[in-house]
Amino acid sequence: DVQLQASGGGLVQAGGSLRLSCVVSGVTFGVYAIGWFRQAPGKGRETVSCISVRDGTTFLRDSVKGRFTTSSNNAKNTVYLQMNSLKPEDTAIYYCAAPRDGGLGCKDRLTWNYWGQGTQVTVSS
Repeated sequence: DVQLQASGGGLVQAGGSLRLSCVVSGVTFGVYAIGWFRQAPGKGRETVSCISVRDGTTFLRDSVKGRFTTSSNNAKNTVYLQMNSLKPEDTAIYYCAAPRDGGLGCKDRLTWNYWGQGTQVTVSS
């Protein structure tokens, strides 16, 4: 079974930092793209980032560029989302996800089949 375990959320003041972790099991980690998504109350889900573990290429949505980074530790089958200079509008449940197919990169059309349980990030003003 493919499983993703997200952790690292919490309550932080505006301007603070958090690092989210996503441990992936049940897939050949090195050939997958892993994405981070978020959903705020009353809003739709949005893509935050994506990393192609195979070659390290990344994608970040415009509103988090310069503040967030995503990286992977292949030895630990873990993808990270480092979030700095957090803003109240970053408050959401954050999810990591893996696509149905391995061997694809973040620029490919991905079907996100496998989801972690979500971790709450709350940024106070």
